Amino acid sequence: MKPSPATITSSVQPAPPGLPLLRLGFRPFYLGAALFAVLAVPLWLALWLGKVPVDLPVVPMLWHAHEMLFGFAIAVIIGFLLTAGKAWTGLPTPRGAALGALATLWLAARLAPMVAPYWLYAVLDVALLPTVAAIFATVLLRARNRRNLPLAGILALLALANLCFHLSVLRISPTEPLPALHGALGLIVLIECVIGGRVIPSFTASATPGLKIAARPRLDWSALVVTGIALLSWVVAPPNPLSAAALLLAAVLQLLRQWRWKPAVTRGRPILWILHASYAWLAVGLALLGFAQLGWVSASAGVHALAVGATGGLIIGMITRTARGHTGRPLQASQPEVLAYALVMAAAVLRVLLPLLAPQWMVAWIAAAAIAWSGAFAIYLWVYTPWLVRTRADGKDG
Repeated sequence: MKPSPATITSSVQPAPPGLPLLRLGFRPFYLGAALFAVLAVPLWLALWLGKVPVDLPVVPMLWHAHEMLFGFAIAVIIGFLLTAGKAWTGLPTPRGAALGALATLWLAARLAPMVAPYWLYAVLDVALLPTVAAIFATVLLRARNRRNLPLAGILALLALANLCFHLSVLRISPTEPLPALHGALGLIVLIECVIGGRVIPSFTASATPGLKIAARPRLDWSALVVTGIALLSWVVAPPNPLSAAALLLAAVLQLLRQWRWKPAVTRGRPILWILHASYAWLAVGLALLGFAQLGWVSASAGVHALAVGATGGLIIGMITRTARGHTGRPLQASQPEVLAYALVMAAAVLRVLLPLLAPQWMVAWIAAAAIAWSGAFAIYLWVYTPWLVRTRADGKDG
């Protein structure tokens, strides 16, 4: 018996509405963050070496630090949370024109330092995070998903840190701008501790037949609380032995926490080992900050261990895995993606560890790290841009 035309018509799935790029938060924000990572670090290197005459309205070092936090990392966090928020609650998050407006606001803030007065840059930059925090909190509250509300609170605190930075640069606030950036890095690290503590053991167990990772809530909470206190003391207090002890204790607790996730079983799964390798940089960064409190190393080593090794590594790992999942593709990293993982890890070694061993070659190490970093995210753009701007491979919405 042949199916009737009406039956055939009813079985056809309607095409997802709207531009594919604006169907879910990860699409424009992952794409923008990767492009910004490719361009901003070489520009910073050229500024640092005095090779380009760009007239920024803020000291180049502060521009670099601010933009890698509030331009690059925050874009990925926003894209991830707007995507995960839909999965966690079953409720819609911004798409179409609303998502396009958020992405345009982010882009305008990235371009503003080059073409606009500082006050306009500050207004555009400050506007994004409170807006996203309010949207994310509203979705969670509507779904009564209180477990994830602390993440909305961290977004609000990041917005406050950003406001403090701009007020300081504008001389409206008597505080210095650098502690605000350190505070922002600390908050991003806490997001990584929360999200990493959920997804890394879960991904590892689901991909490893027979592996069971027992929950250790006391260890998890101890690591989070001590890390938060240690980072707060680093931001607000001058170097002192108590802050050093707190940072070193936080490093030990993070190592113990990660050891429970069985990182060794992921050696043959690059899409997993990149997450474990990157999370290990958290302990390295916390330990180096602790040593810096005692005057043994420069604080820059700890900052870049957290910013390049941990944050950069977790970002390249998550924006590949989540983009694959949400574009309907297998969770298996290709050779170019594995190369991108290796390049980010190499950038961390070049920027953090080699300058400690051979500081006389600092310029060479930083230049090599910048090349590795930009190469990694250029690979991401090459592989993922066609996927992010097209409909899912399985034809579904999202």
